[in-house]
Amino acid sequence: MRKELSFKHINKLAIPALIAGIAEPLLSITDTAIIGNIDEFATESLAAVGIVGAFISMLIWVFGQIRSAISSIVSQYLGANKLEDIQKLPAQAITIIVIGSILVLLICYPFAKQIFQFYNASGQVLDFCIQYFEIRIFGFPFSLFVFSIFGIFRGLQNTFIPMVIAIFGAVLNIILDIIFVYGIEGYIPAMNIEGAAYASLIAQISMAIISFVLLLTKTNFSLKLNLPFHKEIPHLLGMVGNLFIRTLALNTALYFATAYATSYGKQYIAAYTIGINIWLLAAFMIDGYSSAGNILSGKFLGAKDYKALIELSKKLTIYGIITGFIIVGFGALFYKKIGLIFTKETLVLEEFNHVFWIVLLTIPISALTFIFDGMFKGMGKMKFLRNVLIVSTGIIFVPTLLIFDWLEWQLTAIWVAYTLWIFARGLPLVLKFQQEFYPLAKEEA
Repeated sequence: MRKELSFKHINKLAIPALIAGIAEPLLSITDTAIIGNIDEFATESLAAVGIVGAFISMLIWVFGQIRSAISSIVSQYLGANKLEDIQKLPAQAITIIVIGSILVLLICYPFAKQIFQFYNASGQVLDFCIQYFEIRIFGFPFSLFVFSIFGIFRGLQNTFIPMVIAIFGAVLNIILDIIFVYGIEGYIPAMNIEGAAYASLIAQISMAIISFVLLLTKTNFSLKLNLPFHKEIPHLLGMVGNLFIRTLALNTALYFATAYATSYGKQYIAAYTIGINIWLLAAFMIDGYSSAGNILSGKFLGAKDYKALIELSKKLTIYGIITGFIIVGFGALFYKKIGLIFTKETLVLEEFNHVFWIVLLTIPISALTFIFDGMFKGMGKMKFLRNVLIVSTGIIFVPTLLIFDWLEWQLTAIWVAYTLWIFARGLPLVLKFQQEFYPLAKEEA
């Protein structure tokens, strides 16, 4: 058996990638837990964190696809033993994405009120959305810088360094959250929701600085911009473009879910905020194996080792689904206690507990979908990923949500739509993989 396909080697990649992957959702889930327990306007503040978190996550997912694109190219060149041919590429790619992120910040900042009115926020919730967003949005370029450097390390088959950076950022965010939100009597005033935003911003800037230093000291790549552009830049931008469109479709689903939850009332959007943050955390935990698939599939494709690709898919599917069921078991065991971590509001807890079982149900289904999603990204199959997500969102998610909303299922409608959507995203990937690579493996034999 190839060393790369051993349980030990896969987990050597997957476990650090898992920890690194939860950095962004952990920033949001920390804000959620701490804000949900403040003394005044806890429900309104929690709702605002959920709405703004949905929008910022959308931006990061849309533009953060540069990580997968960079990882795909670097890993394929590594597999073909031609890494020296892409020395200029990382600096050029990072420059493009950071400039783009600054433009997005400049466009979004003046329209904060209009953006969150579009999410159905109003009154006190809208005011808190604006306060939180106008601070936290400045972390957006730093997050994309970090994502880009994570992509370089992933392509080099190194998930340990991104893990170290992510742990540092998460711990710093938690410490600053407690200090800034609740305050220190006589020294720092309690800043409530604004404190949570400042904590996240400082954590993101710190992670960017550390990422910069480690890239220069632990790799042979430089961030000095040299022209002309590398020949892979059009290919890279093409992959990012397809992932951009794909992620717009993904965030169409997230927008509809957030907007509908907000329209039901503040206790519903607060309960939805808890549920979506738990689901995202679980998704990123499973995504550790997806990241291993992303990293190794690109390398195997570069080496034209199709048998290894198939063996990789089988092993990752087993590991991912087992991980998913472990998370489900934990959620079921502490079903009534998990919501209490985030809020003590009775109405919010009632709505959350009513749909939490559906949130758990999506997790094993997500495992299969995310494994193949990661492998397709690693192999650079971005166009197919784009098409699958557009179809699953337009034909499955939106109609399902509209039908069950009409039946007045409220949050249940949202989570049923999510469940069917995840399944519709995964099945075509499994079938396409079997159709394309099983015959190639036979020819290889």
